[in-house]
Amino acid sequence: EADSDIQIDDRQVSRQHAEIAHTSRGYTLRDLGSKNGTFLNGQLVSGEPQPIRNGDEIGIALCVKSTFVAEEATAPVVIGQRQKPGIKMDLAAKRVWVMGQEVLPPLSLAQHNLLELLYKNAGNVVSRDDVVAVVWSAEEADGVSEQAIDALARRLRERIAEIDPHHKYVETVRGHGFRLNLAEK
Repeated sequence: EADSDIQIDDRQVSRQHAEIAHTSRGYTLRDLGSKNGTFLNGQLVSGEPQPIRNGDEIGIALCVKSTFVAEEATAPVVIGQRQKPGIKMDLAAKRVWVMGQEVLPPLSLAQHNLLELLYKNAGNVVSRDDVVAVVWSAEEADGVSEQAIDALARRLRERIAEIDPHHKYVETVRGHGFRLNLAEK
């Protein structure tokens, strides 16, 4: 947009994505209703202005990272560094991004619960029993078959592959369970 001080040519970035404002108390960062989110030090920013300080990391749609440097500081602002491919979750809002692109429509509750369990244990094997305990209610847990667990993992893989078909994020560890692989390709 012509009235923007910084323009980022990337389809994941909204036209009016975020705002940095100078107030009497310092600088603030605010998301302007962007589709793919604004992040401050890895945390999703809402529409409410958040105070920012020198050295804070600002993420735009998970595809651009920059370090905030106030005008009185001496270090240059770094813009345009691309993040590594991966998964980002806003657990409170139950939103998921793969390679900076939000998964839409959102994952089913069961898919989200499985991904959240794997995300919190990234790189470690999560047992099938743990999957059942987290994804299904206590009343349903006794009747959950291996096929139902495998089908849920397959559907989650398919949803992630809609955005990143080249990386296998949800791995089956034969005889043990599942693991979330966030390692770079």
